[in-house]
Amino acid sequence: MSETVSTTSAGDEVHQEPGASRGVVSQAAEVVATARRAFDYGVTKPREWRVAQLRALRSLLVDHEDELAAALHADLGKSATEAWVTETGFVVREIDHTLRHLRAWTAPRRVRVPLSLAPGRAKVVREPLGVVLVIAPWNYPVQLCLAPLVGALAAGNAVVIKPSEVAPATSQVLGRLLPEHLDASAVHVVEGAVPETTALLAERFDHIFYTGNGTVGRVVLEAAARHLTPVTLELGGKSPAYVADDADLEVTARRLVWGKFTNAGQTCVAPDYVLASRATLDALKPLLVQAIQEAFGDDPAASADYGRIVDGRHFERLTALVDPARVVTGGRSDASSRYLEPTVVEVADPDDPRELVMGEEIFGPILPLVAVEGLDAAVGVVNRRDKPLALYVFTTSDEVRERFVRDTSSGALGFNIPLAHLAVPGLPFGGVGASGMGAYHGERSVALFSHDKAVLSMPTRPDTTVWVRPPFTSLKEQVIARVAFPGRRRPGGRS
Repeated sequence: MSETVSTTSAGDEVHQEPGASRGVVSQAAEVVATARRAFDYGVTKPREWRVAQLRALRSLLVDHEDELAAALHADLGKSATEAWVTETGFVVREIDHTLRHLRAWTAPRRVRVPLSLAPGRAKVVREPLGVVLVIAPWNYPVQLCLAPLVGALAAGNAVVIKPSEVAPATSQVLGRLLPEHLDASAVHVVEGAVPETTALLAERFDHIFYTGNGTVGRVVLEAAARHLTPVTLELGGKSPAYVADDADLEVTARRLVWGKFTNAGQTCVAPDYVLASRATLDALKPLLVQAIQEAFGDDPAASADYGRIVDGRHFERLTALVDPARVVTGGRSDASSRYLEPTVVEVADPDDPRELVMGEEIFGPILPLVAVEGLDAAVGVVNRRDKPLALYVFTTSDEVRERFVRDTSSGALGFNIPLAHLAVPGLPFGGVGASGMGAYHGERSVALFSHDKAVLSMPTRPDTTVWVRPPFTSLKEQVIARVAFPGRRRPGGRS
């Protein structure tokens, strides 16, 4: 991460900066070395340790809910209820689900052996990878920092966490509380900005988990390649929502407003734009206006439930996307408080490069409406763009649902509701193509931070390998063809 580039989503911004200083480099090296010693000494491997760490993390979240909520309000203007539902409470539920199933998820799994290897025994042993680096974003700085930590700890790893400096209040609270509650030999927090991240990426890890944008994701991949370190990238992109003509528009409007304007639109799986026929859009517009008023009142700036843009740079980027001539509702802003009103705009041509709002992921409270001529055109718009992290379809038609399942590709597909797939522990959360690689949540988190080791045990007597090793007599040829490796057209003709 030797230089930073402007980004639109939740990755830490990178400005032109020199590499990490010697002190920062040595600090990163010492942190990683300490974590590796803990892992090599076997500190993190016992199931009892894993359970104790997960319970301690749960206590941290519950006991310090108010402190975390205050930090989230300072960084993003989140209400205490939104902070619990989307951040702290979300992770608590993930911990509870993991604790209920941890024994089953981490137990060795017996595997049948073929007759040719009888009486051998085979099993898969799920072992921890080692030392994991988690680089968290700013938009959900508790959830997206600690949910990966849950999986990494449950799998038995040592972990180094890099919170986002763009959410400084939350980073500071996590940097103080995590060492107080978790095993300080195995779980480390490194605060800071680009130099600290650069220094960490220069170290060797056994897995890197990055949530943010594709630009920085490429930098992470490049750094990981030097050590052949596996990487999970949770990225973003423009997640479309298609509203079919048969959709229940009142419910659709309320759910779109909820999905789009939660966290002031700074959500990687928020509906980025809406596709529908002209007639459906015309009917939907007043319902969106009504739904915004129901959720945030006549003046969303005065609503305790409406957040703020994270910083001035993102505020300026977002306000530049709003063309007053295209505004259906909203558009008002206040730079001093980083407030941008829930805004709905119309788009004439989604493929026109002058339509800036359709260029990159919006990652803010602006919802474009795009008219299309039917289902085929909507599928075409989706498929002409990068594969999205999420795709939402509002319809009552089985035929429409099947069309999107069959003919589109996305990290997730939600029918008649946005965002909610994250709340299902058994569903994988992750992207495809430009929206990311790898998935987590529930058992997939444990699998992600583990290696499934194949273990085969054979007794020495009877020595059944005699049938598959030279010399290959005619009898052996027949045994191989009929028992050990059936399917050969005819055995060899040796005598």
